[in-house]
Amino acid sequence: MARVLIETYGCTLNQADSDLMETRLVGEGYDVDREGAEDSGAYDYVIVNTCTVKQPTEQKILHRLGKLGDKGSHLVVAGCMASANSDRIRKVAPSASIVTTSNVTKIADALHQIGSGQRVTFDKYAVVDKVTGFMAKDSVIARIPVSEGCLSSCNFCETKFARGPLHSFSEELILKAIHMSVERGAREIQLASQDTGAYGLDKNTNIAELAIRASRLDGDFRIRIGMLNPEHLHRYFDQLVEALKQEKVYKFVHLPVQSGSDKVLEEMGRGYTIAEFKRYADALRAEVPGISIETDIIVGYPTENDEDFEASLRIVEDLKPVVINVSRFGARPHAKSARLKQLNNAVVKERSIRMHRVARRVEQERGAQCMGKRARLLITEHHNSSVSGRDDSYRQVGLVESKPALGTFIEAEIVGNSYACLLARHV
Repeated sequence: MARVLIETYGCTLNQADSDLMETRLVGEGYDVDREGAEDSGAYDYVIVNTCTVKQPTEQKILHRLGKLGDKGSHLVVAGCMASANSDRIRKVAPSASIVTTSNVTKIADALHQIGSGQRVTFDKYAVVDKVTGFMAKDSVIARIPVSEGCLSSCNFCETKFARGPLHSFSEELILKAIHMSVERGAREIQLASQDTGAYGLDKNTNIAELAIRASRLDGDFRIRIGMLNPEHLHRYFDQLVEALKQEKVYKFVHLPVQSGSDKVLEEMGRGYTIAEFKRYADALRAEVPGISIETDIIVGYPTENDEDFEASLRIVEDLKPVVINVSRFGARPHAKSARLKQLNNAVVKERSIRMHRVARRVEQERGAQCMGKRARLLITEHHNSSVSGRDDSYRQVGLVESKPALGTFIEAEIVGNSYACLLARHV
């Protein structure tokens, strides 16, 4: 039996793509490992599912590909780098085979051809519902892809170049995949997409309608709606509120603000203003008690001046998200912003340090507000010496003094607030 290692970088959609490759390969009789191993040469095939969102991640991947190219295993590079930057892959791993994002469902065909002595390149763009023929895994967390591509035109991003225009998958097939996953033991359903907020807008539906229909399926489980670009919320905001009120839907939204400056947002091509973003956040908090808001901030966009950066600090202070992802701007080869004059690295570094300090303080303040409160947790992860789960607001909570089984719901009291997550005691 041929052994396969799948290494995954990047977002939940990339993880969902790796899940699809794993289940198809297992169905074809391959022995698949997702955890990784020191001795990658022990595998017949190594698949690296890549990400191209951030420059540091890309450099890490290229370094890894260079090392893997010397190991003797058949190397397959999949994911967004395979679609957007195959030339960079060829420089460090000239013998690697390429499978682009829209072709991951053909991974078994690729390995069969590679095993016959060919180097393959599956790079022709294909419009395909990836949930066709979906096979559920025995896992507490199920990542269900709902669409490919997006409708946005952000000037800093090249993921659209990698994944193409929006193609929403069949709602019926998605619901079937959720049902199958719950029957196999899934208790957390993650709806995955490049921009979950754009789902269905090419088919006269939307992500809120999908989440509401999914919440009516039988079983005790929770649904996590993925990242929502704010520019689309006006199309279905009332339905989103209704979806978030469903018992089986986490009271959680990931709304990336990216900058606190309207000038920079316009130059980024984001399609909304800070006033509009605040109205959405305020309305969600008013309508959905206990909702958690996660956001993203880019520091050092080429046109960002000191005043713009101070506005970004203020939006973090004002909004006080539960989770704040801070990224330094890095020019991506196919993005429009790569052609702009870049800011001095020292300036970007100093702003990044300041933003991280504010973000960590805001997150700590949010966590402190939970001390002593009761929460119902879904246990989703086992670590070496502990377990963790998610409360109804999708906050990560680590347990002290007990290790309930994966997939169980428990009552807990919040007793601590660490850097990474809340801490709780089973009651």
